[in-house]
Amino acid sequence: MRVLVRRCWGPPLAHGAGRGRPSPQWRALARLGWEDSRVREKPPWRVLFFGTDQFAREALRALHAARENQEEELIDKLEVVTIPSLSPRGLPVKQYAVQSQLPIYEWPDVGSGEYDVGVVASFGRLLSEALILKFPYGILNVHPSCLPRWRGPAPVIHTVLHGDTVTGVTIMQIRPKRFDVGPILKQETIPVPPKSTAKELEAVLSRLGANMLISVLKNLPESLSNGRQQPTEGATYAPKISAGTSCVKWEEQTSEQIFRLYRAIGNIIPLQTLWMGNTIKLLDLVEVNSSVLADPKLTRQALIPGSVIYHKQSQILLVYCKDSWIGVRSVMLKKTLTATDFYNGYLHPWYQKNSQAQPSQCRFQTLRLPTKKKQNKTVTM
Repeated sequence: MRVLVRRCWGPPLAHGAGRGRPSPQWRALARLGWEDSRVREKPPWRVLFFGTDQFAREALRALHAARENQEEELIDKLEVVTIPSLSPRGLPVKQYAVQSQLPIYEWPDVGSGEYDVGVVASFGRLLSEALILKFPYGILNVHPSCLPRWRGPAPVIHTVLHGDTVTGVTIMQIRPKRFDVGPILKQETIPVPPKSTAKELEAVLSRLGANMLISVLKNLPESLSNGRQQPTEGATYAPKISAGTSCVKWEEQTSEQIFRLYRAIGNIIPLQTLWMGNTIKLLDLVEVNSSVLADPKLTRQALIPGSVIYHKQSQILLVYCKDSWIGVRSVMLKKTLTATDFYNGYLHPWYQKNSQAQPSQCRFQTLRLPTKKKQNKTVTM
């Protein structure tokens, strides 16, 4: 069934106009874009999906499964937009689209077909007003946080990095010019599993988000009309992680903060520090148990952040930070070394050469990378 639709945006977000009324610019664009076009009142929907990574792949998989389900009749057409990649195989979303024989476009090419609704997950590109208005029901975003907390490109990493105990997924409607500010259509929360890595948490949230997306699409017009504006309080930003984030600050960071950092980014960028003027990467961090901490070797000397001691019984390097010790099982210095290898090749020879030196002189130091000038890059249609 096809009907004439005048407006399917749901509650307008404050956009330079009073509450409850879209700005004159939005009204003009709406008239030009789709006010007089014929669109579907109910499923099956024609969907254009925008995504890149593993989180987005799960949402695409759910959409594809719904399209293949002939009994449900939720998705009629499904096409994919992704971004170019240096990898010959492409990003996870492209790999899945190729495997599933879905039509693929590479940004900024979005094809020329007709669609009812767009879906974005981990796309990382601002979409123009003109593009958004081509979709009668707008563009939905599957965002892995409880907005307005952790707007931006790295919400899962910052959830782990800051020790949040609760997180979730938000299905919202895209607005132009700014990321993650549109009205909330659906939001669910879950507890953050203790000591989970960002990668583990992302896998949990991707499944939750995919299920929520399908739920919203089943009742899309109603979901849009019941959308609510994001609260003004509690907004935080989750910027991209840089190489500088991986530099451990021994004098400033507690052991808990270092472990959070490791769980947040360790699978993307190894933590880094300095050893005798050379950059060394900390590959495998472990918590130090109380029996090791009771060793007199650790308690009888002056403690300086960055001090390194090899603990023979547990075969780990012990490194002192602001408040306590962390354990390191392996490092990379020219090549990957176990803690025992590092002791035999570097720590023990250093002590032999500097027999009169205090143990506190043998330590890691904070690596400070040169800061790069920020470049503002905005990609729009």
